[in-house]
Amino acid sequence: MKNCTNLLFGLLLLPVLLFGQSKKAAKPNDRIEKLKAEAVAAVEANKVQAQQINDMLFSFAELGFQEEESFKYLTTLLEKEGFTIQKGISGIPTAWIATWGSGKPLIAVGSDIDCIPKASQKPGVAYKDPIVEGAPGHGEGHNSGQALNIVAVLAVKKLMEREKIPGTLMLWPGVAEELVGTKAFYIRDGYFKDVDACIFTHVGNNLGVSWGDNGYNGLISARFNFEGQAAHAAGAPWRGKSALDAVELMNIGWNFRREHLELTQRSHYVISDGGDQPNVVPSKAAVWYYFRERTYPKIKKLFETGIKMAEGAALMTDTKFTYDILGSAWPVHTNRPIAAAMYENIKKVGLPTWSDDDQLLARASQLELQAPKVEGLAVKLDSMGMPTSSAPVVMMGGQAMTPMGGGSDDIADISWSLPTIVLRYPSNIPGLPGHHWANAISMATPIAHKGIVYGAKAEAMTLLDLLLKPEILKEAWAYYKDEQTKDIKYEPLISSKEKPAIYLNKKIMTEFKPKLEPFYYNPSKYKTYLEQLGITYPTLRDDQREAVKKEVEKAAAKVSSSRSE
Repeated sequence: MKNCTNLLFGLLLLPVLLFGQSKKAAKPNDRIEKLKAEAVAAVEANKVQAQQINDMLFSFAELGFQEEESFKYLTTLLEKEGFTIQKGISGIPTAWIATWGSGKPLIAVGSDIDCIPKASQKPGVAYKDPIVEGAPGHGEGHNSGQALNIVAVLAVKKLMEREKIPGTLMLWPGVAEELVGTKAFYIRDGYFKDVDACIFTHVGNNLGVSWGDNGYNGLISARFNFEGQAAHAAGAPWRGKSALDAVELMNIGWNFRREHLELTQRSHYVISDGGDQPNVVPSKAAVWYYFRERTYPKIKKLFETGIKMAEGAALMTDTKFTYDILGSAWPVHTNRPIAAAMYENIKKVGLPTWSDDDQLLARASQLELQAPKVEGLAVKLDSMGMPTSSAPVVMMGGQAMTPMGGGSDDIADISWSLPTIVLRYPSNIPGLPGHHWANAISMATPIAHKGIVYGAKAEAMTLLDLLLKPEILKEAWAYYKDEQTKDIKYEPLISSKEKPAIYLNKKIMTEFKPKLEPFYYNPSKYKTYLEQLGITYPTLRDDQREAVKKEVEKAAAKVSSSRSE
């Protein structure tokens, strides 16, 4: 009877014991979820700071390698927050690394800061209206990423201090990304050798993340310099050896060769020096090329073809040539386990609630720029981005080619050196051309401000995952070693002799900086940059308002028709 009583007591106690064990097992995750909720609340509480950083960088409008005001503003801000700043990394005056904390893991958080030539645009205005005619502007949206990162990192830093969470946070800027001019140097010079993972942020039109090969091309950026002999272009032209002729012949040769290059290549050029004046045979001239392809061997091969074109042009004109590599990037490959962790947090955050004014500005801008669709801002999350198929496609003639690629980003050189992801956040308007004044329309408006805050929430949550769930970093490195780099090893496209081209864009910024300075944002006086510029949000022409109204009515009628069917 005693044994039966003990057995009965044990059976009754078992659920209590199991419940107690499950509660105990759940505690670590409960703690992380609680800290995540606190981080999200902290980001929301600091949304004014995010807006101010965003609007400040927008107002500076600085081209690559000349981000002087952005450098001073961001490093001063981070020094006040207790970060240790290493300035001028890789010999680049506007590059820096800010670190806080101690020990492992070391998590790097980065975003680009440079802007686009001739893209000056008043924010919130749905048609071309430059702040300064001809000046640079944030027609790529690089003014927003540092705002997102700083607010997210500061929220996590506060929790690390209180909870005594070990680890180091590292903030850094992508200087001169539009020139793909710096990140390969950061890697070459060892600034990421001890980093355990990197979260990079880039403006987009949805809140999302991808993993694997996302279809980007890598590239080599190179300038070909030709030197000939000057002469009087009318009096003694036979004594001249035209460097400009060499440039033009190289370009003609390249354009004829395009027909016989693989479909995956993208290549383009500008004549950066065409001589001085027509009556002097140009003794010097230069052409600047981007050679883009989908794999390291193909990038190298395409560049070597360009060198052959330059050799031929020099032979035809009896000139000499040299070349300078100005930048490089590998094709991007991002990390699956970290992307999966980020996407789970993205689903919890969701998309911002857009106002009627936000959607009005978006639709008017889409109509103005003849976007493929006039749907306004995204209201549904994208699924997690999957790898672009790298399986060769057999073309007519039996040639096996990888799928076609497009743009490039030198975050790739970091992604091939350690586990890296790219978080995209909804601060821009879908369907715009890219690298264009129109892409600056939203970048100092409530659209950008909301997108930054929602991106910062997802990033802060993921930083806590990386700090408190060591299994994620373990899986991330396993993916990096056993899958990503199993058959492909990173080889830099720059050598030890190359130096960052820090002189680029200096002349342009020397001209426009004095014109832009009167328009620098003053947050002590104005709540937003829109207020400082006196812009009513949103600003549309009457014909735009009418066109948007018709588009909305058309869309509503289509939905009604489909429901009735």
